[in-house]
Amino acid sequence: MMQIRWCAVPMVVFPLACCAGAENWPQWRGPSFNGSSNETGLPAAFSKTENIAWVCPMPGRAGATPAIWDDNVFVSSADAKTKDLLALCLSRKDGSIRWKKVIASGQDRPYGRNNNMCSPSPIADGKTVWFFYGTGDLAAFDCGGNQLWARNLEKDYGTFAIMWGYGSSALLYKDKLYVPVMQRNKQVYQGPDKNSPRDSYLLALDPKTGKELWKAQRPSDAVTESLESYTTPIPYAGAGRAEILLFGANYMSGHNPENGEEYWRCGGCNPGKMGDLRVVPSPVSVAGFIFVTSPKHRNPFFAVKAGGTGNVTQTHVAWKLAKEFSPDVCTPLVYNGMLYVLDGAAGKRNVLCLDPKTGAQKWAGQLPGNQEYWASLTAADGKLYCINEGGQAVVLSAGDEFKLLATIPLGDSVCYSSIAIAQKQLFIRTGQNLYCVGK
Repeated sequence: MMQIRWCAVPMVVFPLACCAGAENWPQWRGPSFNGSSNETGLPAAFSKTENIAWVCPMPGRAGATPAIWDDNVFVSSADAKTKDLLALCLSRKDGSIRWKKVIASGQDRPYGRNNNMCSPSPIADGKTVWFFYGTGDLAAFDCGGNQLWARNLEKDYGTFAIMWGYGSSALLYKDKLYVPVMQRNKQVYQGPDKNSPRDSYLLALDPKTGKELWKAQRPSDAVTESLESYTTPIPYAGAGRAEILLFGANYMSGHNPENGEEYWRCGGCNPGKMGDLRVVPSPVSVAGFIFVTSPKHRNPFFAVKAGGTGNVTQTHVAWKLAKEFSPDVCTPLVYNGMLYVLDGAAGKRNVLCLDPKTGAQKWAGQLPGNQEYWASLTAADGKLYCINEGGQAVVLSAGDEFKLLATIPLGDSVCYSSIAIAQKQLFIRTGQNLYCVGK
């Protein structure tokens, strides 16, 4: 049995520079914005004592997925004792803490059992790392821990009017940092600006300075909670143009990356215009198609043909699944030309492998355990990885049939982060620890 390194070590600051590396995991949905990685040599099975390189205790829980660049692992976390919001940099080699920064003091706001202010995932590009929190705090550091800039978006644009707390991640794409704010038109909680009107918008910032480049309003005819979105935008390059895909408030939409102008939008995920259909899963795309997840299992999961203009609801829907299947929380995965859709609800836990062009089902299966899967599927090396709320990780084959390769009870709870994949290792963030799996 191998010896596991538990990293209860003093914090040491290393003024290291991040250099470009092989396959990293730079932001929420990985290097390709779809949950997949090109890494190989990953374990098909592991346990709390086998194939674990190190384990680092976390100061509190978070829904954020780690970002990994070369030998640096960047983690957002709350501090359970002080309620501070923390930015951490760990050594990928041994899990020691290279630096720790307090981004906001005593500001962790709990929203039920499923969200706090540390749901947005950090972003790294080899020179800079950006940390974002549900309080609107946004800060940039170099890889040695030197702060480059910081600002608070709530102070500049108004407190976020979102019932369960802000949960979107920012997007770094080319030379811009995109921040979505999909919110109600009126604040839902008491505060100094409770009666101030709100608008939903897509914000573009200069990643070097944090200064606003543009702010594009994103109007909708949705009402009350259906105006809210916890999704992260992704880029799409096709049909002769690049787009930023934004999902929420009853519509998927494509926007000009240079100015936020809306090219197209597609409805259909809330045809009854109900007021409680907030959306959580982020967009995903494959060549020629963009996928729409209807919220709360109320309407079907469907594909939209890319390249439209204006309202394409009636003209660009390529295919739909049965009405009863649409994930409420988990973001779909594209891997090796196939589309994987996980409905992680406790009574379902169903995963489908689909042809993204037609929606034809290749296989279906049910994940083990009796707890919900809030984390989204990730994939590499012919394997699919996920973890449920109670800390049970699963490994599936990405082959021609549903095949469960391993079930790993880690014993930790409050697991909301997706499993990150980088440098031939897995990074599993639970409510108590960060596990590095692999050699």
